[in-house]
Amino acid sequence: MSARVVADDADGRAAAVDVLRAGGIVALPTDTVYGIAVALGTPGGIERLFQVKRRPPDKGIMVLLDSASQASSIGVMGWAATALADAFWPGGLTVVVPQRTDVPLPSALTRGASTIGLRVADHAAPRTLARALGPLPTTSANVSGLPEAGDASEIVDQLGDAIDLILDGGPAHGGPASTVVDCTADTPRVLRVGAITPARVAQVLDAAGLATGPEPS
Repeated sequence: MSARVVADDADGRAAAVDVLRAGGIVALPTDTVYGIAVALGTPGGIERLFQVKRRPPDKGIMVLLDSASQASSIGVMGWAATALADAFWPGGLTVVVPQRTDVPLPSALTRGASTIGLRVADHAAPRTLARALGPLPTTSANVSGLPEAGDASEIVDQLGDAIDLILDGGPAHGGPASTVVDCTADTPRVLRVGAITPARVAQVLDAAGLATGPEPS
């Protein structure tokens, strides 16, 4: 049975929260592509995201947040991560930070690593869901190896019988993926160049009195 499709409005988001609270998987629009998400506390939820995408769990899952203030609930936001979040959230920046040692997280979320990737998307849907449920593990809404789904109908075509609900926000905004910056060491380093240029990252860090490491090759 294909996923239920609802409009990305207040009623649709409320339905999405109910589905996520019940342990389901929801497809939702973001400021770039559509994602699929599961509530952080769902037993086996992260593993199910990998099953839906039909890929081995070889990469960690990024977590979308309601706001920068929510980051400290699961991650350690040092000077660099805080400066970058203040400058670019909500927006196309993912910071990799140490996990909080006093907050148990599913090992499948980060493949057992002690770090976690956090982002506040420039879109109301993921922020609304994260506000209601807490940090929201999210990955792109597509089967591994296929193009990222551009709208609700493409999500149905690829994932319709494997997820529970689709928030239909119209065509995906598209554009580059988020820039990923590793803020776990003394010198922050750009791991992936995306929506925010390394020059802009360096400018913010320089203003905060921090240097950046070499750009990815």
